[in-house]
Amino acid sequence: MENPHPNLVGHVTVNQPGAEVGAALKAAVRPVHQLWVGFRSLLIGMWVTLTEFLKRPATVPYPRATMPIPERYRGHIELVLDPETGQSRCVACKLCEKACPSNCIVVEGIKRPGDKKKTPTVFTLDFTLCSLCGACVEVCPTSALRFSRRYNLASTRREDFHIDLLKRLQEQAARPPTRS
Repeated sequence: MENPHPNLVGHVTVNQPGAEVGAALKAAVRPVHQLWVGFRSLLIGMWVTLTEFLKRPATVPYPRATMPIPERYRGHIELVLDPETGQSRCVACKLCEKACPSNCIVVEGIKRPGDKKKTPTVFTLDFTLCSLCGACVEVCPTSALRFSRRYNLASTRREDFHIDLLKRLQEQAARPPTRS
């Protein structure tokens, strides 16, 4: 029989001889091919699993072990102790308070009689607002601020993140220095 659509080159019709054999062959080969593709995929997946299993773990069982903190880590800010005087280097100039885009720093200071510079009486940080941008550390003329190395600051109360930096500095001064 003639092809009813002469414009379709290679068009197979049911009436052409051998068409049933080709379709049957494709139908018989398809499950074997799918089985091979699935088996190959399984082998690749098992190989990836085996290689990852033999590598050193990338995680640490946290409460029992900790990783060293990188030098560039930025915790909340803290005051720096002047080794000569044993007091804070801060002169209560309020530049850090003005430079802070988050408005999370409050500084108050007084000039005591006989002193050459002001000393802070209040220096608090609201860490819930702090974006750790570092503007306060950069603008400080006396290098009285730095980033702390504290990282485990979990709490369920907001008040725990209102940090009195003068109190922390006094606690640090009372403790003997540790090697880091």
